[in-house]
Amino acid sequence: MDWVIYAALICGALGVAYSLITAGWVFKQDAGNARMQEISGYVAEGAMAYLTRQYKVVLIIAIILFIVLWATLGPIPAIGFAIGLLGSGLAGFIGMKVSTGANVRVAAAAGKSLPDAMDVAFRGGSVTGIVVTGLALLGVAGFFWLARSYDPDPHKIFSALVGLGFGSSLMSVFARVGGGIYTKAADVGADLVGKVEADLPEDDPRNAGVIADNVGDNVGDCAGMAADLYETYTVTLVAAMLLGNTVYGGIGTTAFLMPLLIGGAAIIASIIGTFFVRLSRSVPEKDLYIMGSLYKGLAVAGILAAIAFYFVAGWLPLGAPKGGGYAIPASGVFYMAILGLVLTGLIVVITEWFTGMYAPVKFVANASVTGHGTNIIAGLAISMISTVAPVLVLAAAIMAGYGIGGGFAGSTGTGLYGIAITVVSMLSMTGMVVAIDSYGPITDNAGGIAEMAELPEEVRNRTDPLDAVGNTTKAVTKGYAIGSAALAALVLFAEYTRAIEELTGKAQSFDLSNPKILVGLLIGGIIPYFFAALCMLAVGKAAGAIVEEVRRQFREIKGLKEGLPGVKAEHGKCVDLVTAAAQREMVLPSLLPVVIPLIIAFIPGLGKDALGGMLIGSIVVGLFLAIAMTTGGATWDNAKKYIEDGHHGGKGSEAHKAAVTGDTVGDPYKDTAGPALNPVIKVVNMVALLLVPYII
Repeated sequence: MDWVIYAALICGALGVAYSLITAGWVFKQDAGNARMQEISGYVAEGAMAYLTRQYKVVLIIAIILFIVLWATLGPIPAIGFAIGLLGSGLAGFIGMKVSTGANVRVAAAAGKSLPDAMDVAFRGGSVTGIVVTGLALLGVAGFFWLARSYDPDPHKIFSALVGLGFGSSLMSVFARVGGGIYTKAADVGADLVGKVEADLPEDDPRNAGVIADNVGDNVGDCAGMAADLYETYTVTLVAAMLLGNTVYGGIGTTAFLMPLLIGGAAIIASIIGTFFVRLSRSVPEKDLYIMGSLYKGLAVAGILAAIAFYFVAGWLPLGAPKGGGYAIPASGVFYMAILGLVLTGLIVVITEWFTGMYAPVKFVANASVTGHGTNIIAGLAISMISTVAPVLVLAAAIMAGYGIGGGFAGSTGTGLYGIAITVVSMLSMTGMVVAIDSYGPITDNAGGIAEMAELPEEVRNRTDPLDAVGNTTKAVTKGYAIGSAALAALVLFAEYTRAIEELTGKAQSFDLSNPKILVGLLIGGIIPYFFAALCMLAVGKAAGAIVEEVRRQFREIKGLKEGLPGVKAEHGKCVDLVTAAAQREMVLPSLLPVVIPLIIAFIPGLGKDALGGMLIGSIVVGLFLAIAMTTGGATWDNAKKYIEDGHHGGKGSEAHKAAVTGDTVGDPYKDTAGPALNPVIKVVNMVALLLVPYII
């Protein structure tokens, strides 16, 4: 079955090659005039300075954990940890590098036409999307091949793959938390003084916080998202492979290798799908459906992936599980894979309904007419309501995957494996989904550059609709990331349970009459809330510092607020300030999901039961809180944009001021705390898996 590994490696390499070629095309496009390039240079410089400082902090913690893993589990798991960490970091770095180079080229292309600007923006985003899946597949398949060559012992390979997943998860937490603190501290700080107090337009160069705000779009929404979904993709493949080994009893079985081939086939489908994202040049620009163009590419990728999965199911027959029982037929495998693709589509549609210019956004905008308080109340209500449909869809997918896998026929193991294949199929669309997401910060930055470089109004009239769609795509991607993270964590929990059963020889159940499990559930529920609170407090603290700095510059730099010729804001001071704050504030919340499982595991009287309960609690509470925060925050944001489009009095009206307040509250919800919960619920599960041999 080595051909599967080689096929996965080839597909991963093709993904990376596509990204490099596309990046080359992007950087060959016109970069605009000297002023545009100067502004873009400031953004790129600030983003690189932030990422360099972040990686230095992570490196110190990583070295300590590397030594601990080497001493306890051996060299191969420690090396896997390092590879996972480096892969996640590299995905974020490449995404940010291309994003900061594409933004000015989108602004320049917008001077020609909307389709030209769309072309550059999406191709820039597709570099990030495809490279994430390419690097992740190369990492998992390549490291498995190396680990197996070093030591074929299944238990050693198990530890090695868990180490790989843990490394990518840890980097993802730091990237999400640090990037989220940076982007929202800069955004909130710049908006509170610039828009509310000084009544300046969006991205006005007189506002000292706008460069930091544009930097934040890249380090949070681009580098952070890339690292997050690289980690989710990696962890999902690892979890499904480990579960296949446990259920089917073999490292080389088709069940173990199938996730790799599903991932490889979907990368090729996603690459082809990117070529279908185009805007017509024969239709008037005001009639162009930008979101439809993006969805067309996603639909093509999904259809091609479905066709490929049909053949994958036939090439890799599963057979009966270890010890005999229900054998999932090829048709069952195909149905599970299709279920994952359908789940992706449903999550995308549901999230767009709550965050696009539809009833929920209009409801919050209408509530802004009566003041700040009613805006906040409406936004909170929508955020809570938004959890219902996604959770019901995820619950239905879990039941369907379990049933197709034979779970209701008495074969629990294959039923769980059915859920795992559903999740792998859902995550196989990561390339296209991240491409659609990364398009968002690129167009956002392009609009900022157009404003600061004082380009003709027609340029901003083209970047604004691209940016408005980008807000929705970023929200849609977060919904996808959260749903997939919850399902991936469920697969990890299933593997935790079966790993205990394998080592003890006894069935492991989690009965609520057991007080240890109940205590674990409660503590698991604490983790998402405590983590989110720390993130929100960090944003508030850093944003306060930006507010004071922007106010100081307006107060002390004569003629700045009036826009006198030759008078410029000191943007670099805000960039330095928020960079230092993000690094300082990210450490405690990022270490939380690592430390708490260790404490629970080794407190006398708790152990494996309480740890299992903690995993369940963190998954359930984390899922609801993450959906509510990300969807609610995006709803507040687009309610503000809906008013700015001329509804309820437009810009400067009392409704607009209330909507700005709601958006300010929603910013750390949707871009810091909410998205960062994705890796958190997986990190606690990865740590628990690493601890299994020590708590039995």
